[in-house]
Amino acid sequence: MNRTLYLLRHAKSSWDDPTIPDRDRPLAPRGVRACELLAEYFRGHEITPWLVLCSSSTRTRQTLEGVSAGFGYPVEALIEHGLYGASAAELLDRLRLVDGSVASVMLIGHNPAIQELATNLARPTTPREALRDKFPTGALAMLKLASTWTALAPGSATLTAFVTPRKLKSLA
Repeated sequence: MNRTLYLLRHAKSSWDDPTIPDRDRPLAPRGVRACELLAEYFRGHEITPWLVLCSSSTRTRQTLEGVSAGFGYPVEALIEHGLYGASAAELLDRLRLVDGSVASVMLIGHNPAIQELATNLARPTTPREALRDKFPTGALAMLKLASTWTALAPGSATLTAFVTPRKLKSLA
C-alpha cells in the first residue's frame, strides 16, 4: 500500500489581542483566506486524507475546519492535546502509532516541529531546500512514504509537493 503524509502548518493566526493565551489565538483574516485557497487546492487535486491528526490549539482546529471544505468525503479527525507544543521527534512517534490500514494522514500542527519533521523525513535526494528555507503558515508538504507508519524514519519519504498560500494565491 502506498502511504501519503500531508504535513500542514496552521494558517496565519491573529495577534490582535495580546492577552489571549497562545493556545487560544484564532485565525487572522489572512489565515481564513489561506484555508479557502487550500480547500480549493485539495478539491482540484482530489486530496482527502483518511485520517487527520490535529493539534488542540484554536488556530489548528480552525485551519482543519477551513481546509476540510475541500475534502471529497467526511474524514476522521482526532484533536490531540499532545500535538500542541510537540517536538518533531514527538510528532514522528505519534505518526508511528497510526494503524497500518490507513493510507494517508494529514497532520496539522505548529512550527518549528512541522518544518523539522518534513525536512527530516524527506529523502536527501528530493528537493527539500524549500522546506529548510521557510515553512510559512498555511504551508503544506506532501510526502510519499516508502515504509509503513511504524517504520517511518528520517529519509524514508519522498517530497512530492510543497504548497504555500502565496503560491496558491498567485495561481488563482
